[in-house]
Amino acid sequence: MALTTSFTELVGCLHPVSCAGMGMASPELAIEVARAGGLGMTSGVMIPPPDLETLLVDMQTDINGQIGVNFIIPFLEDEASVEIAASNARVVDFFFGEPDSKLIATVHKGGALAGWQVGSVKEACAAADAGCDFVILQGTEAGGHVRGTRGLLTMMADVLDSVDLPVVAAGGIATARAVAMALAAGASAVRIGTRFVATPESGYHPDYINAIIASEGEDAVYTEHFSIGWEAPHRVLSNCIDAADSLQHEVIGKINFGGQEIDVPRNSVFGPMVQTTGEIDAMAQYAGQGVSAINSCEPAAEIMQQLTDGAEAILRADRDRLTTMLG
Repeated sequence: MALTTSFTELVGCLHPVSCAGMGMASPELAIEVARAGGLGMTSGVMIPPPDLETLLVDMQTDINGQIGVNFIIPFLEDEASVEIAASNARVVDFFFGEPDSKLIATVHKGGALAGWQVGSVKEACAAADAGCDFVILQGTEAGGHVRGTRGLLTMMADVLDSVDLPVVAAGGIATARAVAMALAAGASAVRIGTRFVATPESGYHPDYINAIIASEGEDAVYTEHFSIGWEAPHRVLSNCIDAADSLQHEVIGKINFGGQEIDVPRNSVFGPMVQTTGEIDAMAQYAGQGVSAINSCEPAAEIMQQLTDGAEAILRADRDRLTTMLG
């Protein structure tokens, strides 16, 4: 089954579901989401242009959906990376910066669709004015770094009244019912992060995945605790804050980054990947408020099927119920 929306028609994917382009997540996650018919987003942060081109060419094999690349504005060092992404991916989108019409023009020149992840009505309008093809609206429920200024659904109502673009809902979405609610409220697609962390393909450390599985929604707290490397608000599991505060040493582990093993400072931005060593429980364990619905680590393709089939069934049932109510 497939849910057809303005987003799926625009992007050319079967399902209105995208994984978040999470920093340092394995590209395999994006590939598996795309193979399952969604938009598989991968991070382009701090990847040299030649390496990014090789990566994206390799990722395009045997997929049913589309591949996209996400850039975080404070870490966009070489705009040649945007040119490479636009020439080798269906979507290029940006996060944590004011919408920039020049970047959008670069994306369009390369043949890709341009999106901007926003956290307010004002920023959504700016993204539309800059020429974006769609906006990703992030509510405060989101895990990772948070641009959102309000809860997702209330803010989305205002954004839908303010821009004439497909709106992708992001923040706290981890179940078929949450997908259905976002679509019923007017979103054209959803973007999901935390649920896809708990997959074999994500590349995140098993201890981090297990912490997500064991957590409730109240455990995902909004903070600026892990700001070494990037001073921006974020949402993490509260236990990792307590664990970091309990340590005295300033270097708490090692992580492989760009092919090199580097130190992980205490309270730094780095989340624990599968190759990370050291005090995993004291590193930034990013999680959104939908974490309470995550009870297992499952392949991304199975999660995609659960989300899309489940959301369609719920929307059909709701339609029938409304038809009965309205006579």
